[in-house]
Amino acid sequence: MAPSTQAGAAGADAEAKRDGRAAREAPERASPASRQAKRRKVASADGDADASEAPAEAPGAKAEGAAIDGSAASIDTEFNVRRMLTQEPPRREKPAVIEERTGLIQFRVVTNDGQPESEVILTGLKNIFMRQLPKMPREYITRLVLDRNHWSMAIVKRGLQVVGGITYRPFPHREFAEIVFCAIASTEQVKGYGSHLMNHLKDHVKAVSPVRHFLTYADNYAIGYFKKQGFTKEITLPRSVWVGYIKDYEGGTLMQCTMVPRVRYLDVQEFLAAQKRHIQARIRSFSRSHIVYPGLPIFKKRNASTAAASDRVELIVQPNEVPGLRETGWTPEMDELSRRSKRGPHFTAMRHILVELNGHASAWPFLAPVNANDVPDYYTVITNPMDLSTMETKLENNQYETVDDMVKDAQLVFDNCKLYNPASSPYAKCAVKLEKFLYDRLPQWKQAAGLPA
Repeated sequence: MAPSTQAGAAGADAEAKRDGRAAREAPERASPASRQAKRRKVASADGDADASEAPAEAPGAKAEGAAIDGSAASIDTEFNVRRMLTQEPPRREKPAVIEERTGLIQFRVVTNDGQPESEVILTGLKNIFMRQLPKMPREYITRLVLDRNHWSMAIVKRGLQVVGGITYRPFPHREFAEIVFCAIASTEQVKGYGSHLMNHLKDHVKAVSPVRHFLTYADNYAIGYFKKQGFTKEITLPRSVWVGYIKDYEGGTLMQCTMVPRVRYLDVQEFLAAQKRHIQARIRSFSRSHIVYPGLPIFKKRNASTAAASDRVELIVQPNEVPGLRETGWTPEMDELSRRSKRGPHFTAMRHILVELNGHASAWPFLAPVNANDVPDYYTVITNPMDLSTMETKLENNQYETVDDMVKDAQLVFDNCKLYNPASSPYAKCAVKLEKFLYDRLPQWKQAAGLPA
């Protein structure tokens, strides 16, 4: 079982729920990315409101905020009563983000440097991995977490209480790092810690090393989590870069994440929100879908349900008189096309004939195409095969213009059967019986459909 697999499962649970519970205090020391984020938030709180939390006004919202007065004199005027983007709603923050901003949790980057505080954090992280990854040997977890070639990013609370973390091994000269373990305590998998932890790790690794890629092995339970964090099964790194460097796990799926240099992952939500606003503003520059027109006053004059039948004529409105309809690209030809039947004029008659043929006692050999595995040389002898199910498909796809076109295919079914099978065979006898049934009943079917016999 791949360690990162188990880690992914734990992280996925952390993404799946939102609880909002918070711890009391945070440890004293934080990672550089954590301290930088905290300084920005404090400065923002002392001055203006944080930009990420302030509602964003859509371009031109004030200019187009007029309301409809409903008067008949303004029927030909375009009203912008509702905006596609009048105000960006406040973005819902994950509890993990809130807890970090308020100092309830911190993110520590540690390695086995001999410092007492580092040893406490690594021991707590080791215990988390052992509890969350029960199938992983305890000695193996201990050896990797305490190995000086490996680094760990831990989520810590008051008293250096570790609630989750990631252990990874960087290969700076090859510009990639291997994620070895990733897990969140079961009591804390409700706050989005997994996603926030991965974003912290990406920003930290980019800031302190030339590493631009992550590799990890994940099992089926972890693949979903890693996909949400930007990992993919498509490995673009050359094999010569990583083969022999990372640990290989049987049954695991190798996944890769390539970081975008100009993106700060802790701010990715604000980045995507800004993208959305710009795209919507661009759409609004040539789209009219955000314009709402007033209702037609003709329907306000009288209740159509109580009006006399002779008076209801005045409620008829030509489509081209409806404000905004022509601007959508509507043309009278579109109405004509929509009224046309999707079926041919003889569809009902042909459908009835096919139902009768399928229900005949002698139709069983012709209900489906001949199986080439059962009759290997059939398609060598019969170059133009046909059967009742194929005829039904052709009918549904409007490939028969007339009843006679369909009868030709039915005759092909009978001819193929009599060509391949001896006259004394049960298949040929069924073909003769079904053919006689068809031509005996065909005049009656045509007459019922109003077709010439």
